[in-house]
Amino acid sequence: MTQNPMRTTWTLKDRTLEYSSKILVMGILNVTPDSFSDGGNFYTPENALLQAKALVEDGADILDIGAESTRPGSEKISADEELSRLIPALRIIREAVDVPISIDTYKSKTAREALKFGADIINDVWGLLYDPNMAEVVAEAGAGVVVMANYFDEKIFKRSGDIVDDCLAYFEKSRKVAEAAGIAEEKIMYDPGIGFGTNTEESIKLIRSIGRIQGEGYPLLIGPSRKRFVGEILNGAPALERDAATAAVSLYCQDQKAACVRVHNVFETSTALAMHIALKGE
Repeated sequence: MTQNPMRTTWTLKDRTLEYSSKILVMGILNVTPDSFSDGGNFYTPENALLQAKALVEDGADILDIGAESTRPGSEKISADEELSRLIPALRIIREAVDVPISIDTYKSKTAREALKFGADIINDVWGLLYDPNMAEVVAEAGAGVVVMANYFDEKIFKRSGDIVDDCLAYFEKSRKVAEAAGIAEEKIMYDPGIGFGTNTEESIKLIRSIGRIQGEGYPLLIGPSRKRFVGEILNGAPALERDAATAAVSLYCQDQKAACVRVHNVFETSTALAMHIALKGE
């Protein structure tokens, strides 16, 4: 399949997002009791709705709702438990906001139900390689999908050594699965998986390689928000003190023409981007 490295749009179920002049901002909304960064503050549907509205007001182009923590060492939950957390929040958020909604899940059962309730995107942290039914579910719904490289499990993907080469190999493996299921290339966004089996040096190398990776035909969503590598660079700063540095990464991603950045603090990132773009005359 011929890929177009210059693509500047992302086609979802019933709309298309454009990022030629400004990187898309995806706001993170965790409806979990054990998130590493927000301590379960938005676990109830009512609190989740308030936060969703706030994120949109702050400038989120997309909301990414997660009902299972994917932080290192977190406990896996069943699809039924995930859905019991997710659907009550999703239903009221979908009625209240008009921006696209992404669901952070690697389970096809969760994805199928969420897409029925109005989700537009599935954000799969295993890049369609964990659940054999995920690609088919995405294709049937005509949904957008985030394919993330994940370096934690050698049974799913065995690393060769160089993180950028491994990222590209993972993307190629995932792309073939997507193609076989009938997912159109314009519906796919790729995430290099910062923090998912990468150390600080590798995380920085992936970000510095945005141009190279996108040049291979993989438009990138970057997820640096409050990650461990940020904390290490900031001499051990706790998660809630990493937002300014996360915004700095987002500005770098803007300059490198990445497609999307996924963050907790949408206000800080959006305002920093607005000023940065104004000063550069973009």
